[in-house]
Amino acid sequence: MRHSIVIKDKKPIQEIKVIGFDVYKIREDFPILSTLVRGKPLIYLDNAATTHKPQIVIHNVSNFYATYNSNIHRGVHYLSEFATRKYEIARKTIRKFINAQYDEEIIFLRGATEAINLVAQTYGKKNFKEGDEIILTEMEHHSNIVPWQILAEEKNLKLRVLPIDDNGELIIDELQNLINSKTKLISVVHISNSLGTINPIEEIIRIAHSNNIPVLIDGAQSIQHLKIDVKKLDCEFFVFSGHKIYGPTGIGVLYGKKHLLESMPPYQGGGDMIKSVSFEKTIYNDLPYKFEAGTPNIVGAIGLAEAIKYFESVGIEYIMNYENQLLNYATEVLAEIKELKIIGTAKDKASVISFVLKDIHPHDIGTIVDMDGIAIRTGHHCTEPVMKHFGVPATSRASLCFYNTKEEIDQLANSLIKVIQMFS
Repeated sequence: MRHSIVIKDKKPIQEIKVIGFDVYKIREDFPILSTLVRGKPLIYLDNAATTHKPQIVIHNVSNFYATYNSNIHRGVHYLSEFATRKYEIARKTIRKFINAQYDEEIIFLRGATEAINLVAQTYGKKNFKEGDEIILTEMEHHSNIVPWQILAEEKNLKLRVLPIDDNGELIIDELQNLINSKTKLISVVHISNSLGTINPIEEIIRIAHSNNIPVLIDGAQSIQHLKIDVKKLDCEFFVFSGHKIYGPTGIGVLYGKKHLLESMPPYQGGGDMIKSVSFEKTIYNDLPYKFEAGTPNIVGAIGLAEAIKYFESVGIEYIMNYENQLLNYATEVLAEIKELKIIGTAKDKASVISFVLKDIHPHDIGTIVDMDGIAIRTGHHCTEPVMKHFGVPATSRASLCFYNTKEEIDQLANSLIKVIQMFS
């Protein structure tokens, strides 16, 4: 049977337009978006995996190496002092962006994964004892499961799991049933990378704090889609990765309340995390340097700060509004394809759409649409428990951001029709 769909003649929703926001002008800031893939314009719909970098970030990364490359904190010469200032200004930029109270609450690490591991191996080792429990959710990324499993094996802890329903929403009513006197931490993803679900973390934190339980928020997927205010949220820990918010790879942030970070032992030993070293005793450095052993990713921090400044210049309200309209448009267009089923239909979602096409493996889908220059993600997205819940081995995922367009969604839909035709 032949399939056809003329997307551009259809008007599933009103024309996407946000006053003061010009997506085509914004696209000019991202050099890679002019790339040709197999002779066709790149359509990049894999933003949940990593986002592209605006020219200002690329310039500042290159400028670091070209004009003031130097190690920080240890030199008295001009380049070292200049690089140190830029690095510490970057810390202030991130602190203001998420509204932390103190600069020293911002710890630079490789990414959200390392940040969670740090909390597990410092706060967890110090404060948890045999028989204690940690609450996770069924939709967690492996990065927010495995570090706690490692700690649980070491200290004989128990992991408890808050389930999701078939819409991909947390069953919040079950949370109070999971909490008991042995519960020592709740670690929860803010936005699911595989479902797009925006979790009610304010309610989770409220319930947790009413039981004197600290909360870690995995913000790897929320930092680029929502306005984050850690002071308002009142979470104990918040983690995110720079490359998800248009910054370089290999840089990320751990936010922690100052009194907690001060009480936690070092994660790694080495240079710059010490005040004094002898063979008899080492005196550790103050925050934040206690957790930044060795030469850090200096240029990564500087690049991340530039990415955040660019992000703020576009305007978070404009971005949220535009991405929400883009999600609605994509959902309605893809729903026109009767062989396609969306996995994850929460009422409150970010611009992530995971789907399956009947009897067609996601890897085949990804390979074929790539021939049209379209980049999507296929697989279990490091959320195997989610795949198990929905009874699928993998999904295809289109993740959208503020430089994507309605026309790119149309072209994805037409490419998926080609896939169906090839397998019918």
